[in-house]
Amino acid sequence: MLPPLLLLWISGEAGLYFFLARSVFHVTDSTAALLALAGILLARANINALTWLASRLFGSPAPALGAARWLLMLIKEYLLFLLTFLVVLPLERLWMPADRLPAGTGKTPVLLIHGYGCSRGVWWLMRRRLERAGHVVASVSLFPPAAAIGRLVPSLGQRIAEVCAATGRPQVILVAHSMGGLVARSHLARHGHAQVARLITLSTPHQGSELGRFGYGGAARDMLPGSLWLRDMADQPMGIPAISLRNPFDNYVMPQDNQRHPCMQDLELPPVGHLTELYDARVAQLLITLLNDAHD
Repeated sequence: MLPPLLLLWISGEAGLYFFLARSVFHVTDSTAALLALAGILLARANINALTWLASRLFGSPAPALGAARWLLMLIKEYLLFLLTFLVVLPLERLWMPADRLPAGTGKTPVLLIHGYGCSRGVWWLMRRRLERAGHVVASVSLFPPAAAIGRLVPSLGQRIAEVCAATGRPQVILVAHSMGGLVARSHLARHGHAQVARLITLSTPHQGSELGRFGYGGAARDMLPGSLWLRDMADQPMGIPAISLRNPFDNYVMPQDNQRHPCMQDLELPPVGHLTELYDARVAQLLITLLNDAHD
């Protein structure tokens, strides 16, 4: 559902920029095409800049980081934002074939849950790394996009059941990025942990994010600090071992300390952006270590 919507959006945006360049500035087609591309890149640069500005305005205290490392972190996040939303997600089928779910491996399968505004395609590199480390890895695209978090739970529950049936294993390990961690917690609250052995979240706004004020749909409202949904979820027992991988420099979850949860082990991630986590080799190695420990 999301990939064709993104393709439609990008095509419409490029067409609008092209039309404006031709009709307002009366440039050639080739120049108009270049200006359309520049408009797309500039719009996304502005989005990234605003997230980093908000992360400082609403930020929690973070370890000291030199100017050069800050700049490198911002550049990486911008480039990976472009890669993710202009290439990876719109053309998801090229990078994310169907999950490989062999039966009888003896390992609890891992189910990857994406965050707000994304789909399963965002895990394309992480899935490869986890599979190379010997794990059976599944993924899910939550539907409908941007719906209230409670409405996304059936998609997750159905996928958990499918993965257990395909692999012959009674449980899965949930690894969730950002909002995906809240969907996982909502599933546990509704359905218990009979089919879930463990939960690992990456940059999940367990206590909300101020950036939710600028989002669209019910999920964004649910992620506002102090929302009714978060208050209702606050006292729900976890019931299983759970780890929150907290990003002290996150540019989407702010204050960054809102990634903490009193019933979850808190581990700090290296200095990376919110999307960069999904591509970073250090984060992947940390996940592999945690998953290996879960099987030992």
